[in-house]
Amino acid sequence: MSVRGPRKGENYELSIDLNSEYRDKRKDAIKRVIAAMTVGKDVSGLFPDVLKNMQTEDLEQKKLVYLYLMNYAKTQPELVILAVNTFVKDTDDPNPLVRALAIRTMGCLRAEKIIDYLSDPLQKGLRDENPYVRKTAALCVAKLYSLKPELVIENGFLEQLHDMISDANPMVVANTVAALTDIHMTATSQLSSSSAGPVPEGEGIFVISPAILSKLLIALNECSEWGRVAILNALARYEAQGEKESDHICERVVPQFQHANGGVVLAAVKVIMIHIRGVQRPELIKSLIKKMAPPLVTLLSSPPEVQWVALRNINLLLQKRPDILQSEMRVFFCKYNDPLYVKVEKLDIMVRLAGENNVEALLSELKEYSSEVDVDFVRKSIKAIGQTAVKIDSAAERCVNVLLELINTRVSYVVQEAVVVMKDIFRKYPSTYEGVIPTLCSNLDELDEPEAKASLIWIIGEYANKIDNADELLGIFVDSFTEESYPVQLQTLTAVVKLFLKKPDSSQGVVQRVLNTATKDCDSPDVRDRAYIYWRLLSSDPASAKAVVLADRPPISIPQTTVAPALLEKLLGEISSLASVYHKPEETFVGKGRVGADSVQRGPTGLSDAQRALQTVAQGQQAENLLDLDSDEVSGDTTSLGGGLSSGLAAMEITPAAKNIISGTSSNPLDDLVSIFGNSTPAMSSNVSSPVQQSQSSQFGGMGGFGDLGLSPTAPKPAGNASSPQQQQGQEEDLLGLF
Repeated sequence: MSVRGPRKGENYELSIDLNSEYRDKRKDAIKRVIAAMTVGKDVSGLFPDVLKNMQTEDLEQKKLVYLYLMNYAKTQPELVILAVNTFVKDTDDPNPLVRALAIRTMGCLRAEKIIDYLSDPLQKGLRDENPYVRKTAALCVAKLYSLKPELVIENGFLEQLHDMISDANPMVVANTVAALTDIHMTATSQLSSSSAGPVPEGEGIFVISPAILSKLLIALNECSEWGRVAILNALARYEAQGEKESDHICERVVPQFQHANGGVVLAAVKVIMIHIRGVQRPELIKSLIKKMAPPLVTLLSSPPEVQWVALRNINLLLQKRPDILQSEMRVFFCKYNDPLYVKVEKLDIMVRLAGENNVEALLSELKEYSSEVDVDFVRKSIKAIGQTAVKIDSAAERCVNVLLELINTRVSYVVQEAVVVMKDIFRKYPSTYEGVIPTLCSNLDELDEPEAKASLIWIIGEYANKIDNADELLGIFVDSFTEESYPVQLQTLTAVVKLFLKKPDSSQGVVQRVLNTATKDCDSPDVRDRAYIYWRLLSSDPASAKAVVLADRPPISIPQTTVAPALLEKLLGEISSLASVYHKPEETFVGKGRVGADSVQRGPTGLSDAQRALQTVAQGQQAENLLDLDSDEVSGDTTSLGGGLSSGLAAMEITPAAKNIISGTSSNPLDDLVSIFGNSTPAMSSNVSSPVQQSQSSQFGGMGGFGDLGLSPTAPKPAGNASSPQQQQGQEEDLLGLF
């Protein structure tokens, strides 16, 4: 017979200490429990023992017990009921800190069994004589609304909150505004998800009237920084009733620019940017914009993370009002210890602020950056030089000279980025800087990146008639055509055709080689299709080929905004939030957490991606096959679905498996695979295998006959479709046998 040893362990020892007769020992045990809970250890088994220590006069011990309760209330909902009496008793404590602590903890427990007991203490807290208790109770109403909205409405808490906006204490007003705003957003999100569209701004729980507006403006200057942010966010939602009211709001908010907290400054900027739309006086608009610059500049002396948030918001502001920081470019110059993400944002802003009066300082700074050790930063600096050249016509020549100096350094990544940038400059200023071309061509061996190669090939093709050895240079890329990346292949193909159109006598061999290689040996369908198009153009209609390939292109320019105008206005109303940092509307990255997970799940009538895709295919049966370029020559008219010449998607037969997928009745997960291999293959193969006939060949004008190159007037048919329909049907049956 074995004797069980004494029970030991850390939790067992803590349990003994929590039940000790000595007060200090119990308090020390509670501290150790909280320490274990903080590092992730499971101490939920000590819940009854910790709960016994709740009734104490020691405020520190009471806070520790309340902290433990908030953490484990969800896992021990039955035992939380035992704490209700102590909570109710604490709400009548003479110490306002204890009263507020009890109300705050009850609101944070988020246990349904304790919610009903929260109403009476909350009623007393909202009417408490101490402002600290009142402001705590105001936030507790918002927490209660997220748990049980009907309880808040039945007990009249919303009406009490509206009355508390008139409170004499500014902190109570600020917390009341924060609570009402949170409740308003929760209610409107629920209504908009349940109804067809968004809730109008004039409707909802917290609608700001002119009377409320005046109270908010009075409390604005007297509350803490977080209270100011809450009030400023509420002011941003207010729709001014006229120009006079817009002027008044702007004048009252401007002093907030001097606040030390960056969140307050950005919230004030948001209010000004929204209400400045209603200001008509040009001198007031100019004054407001001028006052906006110093606080924005001050934000750049913050830590890097805050700097980056400020820079993203400044970028957005400059897209709307470029004159805000027109004379402040030097504050955006990069420092040696700035992180890369800060430097990149500063470069973007410097290009936005670039003008004829500061371009010299900007180019000098960018040239300095191009000798840094950070490769990514150097590349972006060189790209900024090119953007400056495209933006400012008068500075283009100075930018080109700086780029030539950088190319002469013979540093590989510098040369490659400079070549890419020069391509953009040639597009903006055609036939202006042709003297640079020999220098670019002499650095051909330095290029090993696809974008740099494609840029130089474009330059050679564009100025082929002015480069004596253009055929030799392009021949280098033609020889290694199959080894190059797809963008380089596409650019080589176009450049060689340009060369042939400009110098037909000396480039017949190279164009023959590149078209043969592209149509027979290339894996990319894009490259093959382009080669077929060029081949057919050159053989059948040389005049059209010249008009298409050598057409004038519109000059490029730097866009003033990176977001759509309507989206820009929306984002300006979201300054100091994640939306203004990401430059995206909040619905693109924030889920509907307030409404619940059910709202984001697909409804019973929703279709999966596979079902929608197959429906699209079914609808495509009624459409014309746009890929059959020669259908008119073969049949003379449009072939109906019932005809024998239908091809492509129009010839696909929807199988029973596909019908099940579309109707949503399929239970077999392989149905969507089976449906892909329906009866479409024979119909498609019959179309591909039919030869394309052409009635006559054409000669290539005065540039020498294209027939002399050995190119037939008709482009060759793609290889790999020679199998008969019977063979393909057999292969299809074998494949379907797998399922």
